[in-house]
Amino acid sequence: MGNVQILLRQHVGAPCEAIVKAGDEVKKGTLIATPTGLGANIFSSVYGVVEEVTDDRIIIKPDEEQKDEFVPIKEGSKLEMVKEAGIVGMGGAGFPTGVKIGTDLKGGYVLVNAAECEPGLRHNIQQIEEQTDITIRGLKYCMEVCNAAKGIIAIKKKNEKAIQILREAIKDEDSITIHLLPDIYPMGEERAVVREALGKLLDPTQLPSAADAVVINCETLLRIAEAIELKKPCYSKNMTVIGKLNGGNEPHVYMDVPVGTCVGDMIEKAGGIDGTYGEIIMGGPFTGKSTTLDAPVTKTTGGIIVTVEFPDLHGANVGLLVCACGGSEDRMREICEKMNGKVVSVARCKQAIEPKPGAPLKCENPGNCPGQAQKCLQFKKDGAEFIIIGNCSDCSNTVMGSAPKLKLKTFHQTDHVMRTIGHPLYRRLTVSKEVDQLPEGK
Repeated sequence: MGNVQILLRQHVGAPCEAIVKAGDEVKKGTLIATPTGLGANIFSSVYGVVEEVTDDRIIIKPDEEQKDEFVPIKEGSKLEMVKEAGIVGMGGAGFPTGVKIGTDLKGGYVLVNAAECEPGLRHNIQQIEEQTDITIRGLKYCMEVCNAAKGIIAIKKKNEKAIQILREAIKDEDSITIHLLPDIYPMGEERAVVREALGKLLDPTQLPSAADAVVINCETLLRIAEAIELKKPCYSKNMTVIGKLNGGNEPHVYMDVPVGTCVGDMIEKAGGIDGTYGEIIMGGPFTGKSTTLDAPVTKTTGGIIVTVEFPDLHGANVGLLVCACGGSEDRMREICEKMNGKVVSVARCKQAIEPKPGAPLKCENPGNCPGQAQKCLQFKKDGAEFIIIGNCSDCSNTVMGSAPKLKLKTFHQTDHVMRTIGHPLYRRLTVSKEVDQLPEGK
């Protein structure tokens, strides 16, 4: 194992402040950085010695021998232990969990996001299949802390094995049910989970608390249970490594990866890169960002993807359709540059709004799109030959209703990933947006 680089910001809020210095010996679970505002405690994920503390990270040289034991967090109430353990949203958002579940729902709902929304990722579903009991206990702890009367596990209907395991696990749990989701993107978006599970469409500026609910990723439940039962700090991450790897493009799932491990080490563990490649993505195909081999994984890293090479557009004019469900405009421009295209027009999905200046885009109704013909006409007028879109399943479908008629050739920002992993490209919507539910959620 190479040096571990633990970033001081791996959560929503301000960066943490290091409380260790070069030369300090640390153990698994040693508190090494604390919040300066909204944030979460950060712990060493290894036994070793601090080599350097910079403005944005703590670099630790691991010992050759790594023991399983860790420094426990201090005893307290369940909520206090969640805060002490430094748990954040492990699905990618990174919001401090102790703040989120500190809300009194007054008999409301804890909604478990088990959608595993991003194509190619597998670690959430594998956790549910293999660590069912502790995941359910984590849900019960959340319900207790939040004062919620009901827990609903939202999971895609296609995950039949995981669903059967869950049904057996909750058959005697009167307050916990399952809600089945269609296999479309972005069914794991927070407001989409609320809409599907509770039938309530929140405004883009509203939090799930407006529907008397909190939405919790299933790995976050696992870390909550570990903190309460084992006094274990949050210093490891479950993830999927997939893509253009030696041995094939099947997903490699790794549990409890030490935070701060470099991307290159995880890729080598999965077999190494197979020849030339396009880019490495940290996160999922839609919302992930390009990264480097020496970048460290964080509490929110769900995936590492090595892609095939990009097609070459030979300088052709390109229009970008930026969606709240996919990459930002900067990410879309980066992809266009890697495809050797020239951006001549940019438009937003008609449902993508900016809640406040500079904030990430939010979709008015995630996964339900009213049409994009007007945007395609704009691209044609501006001289685009190609368009790159980052839309959800339904938006992509509406784009394909008009773009071909205007002789606009379409790429989705995830195409290079989908081709790598053997997943259908995002074009026409071929599955229903409605699925039959289990009798009484059981």
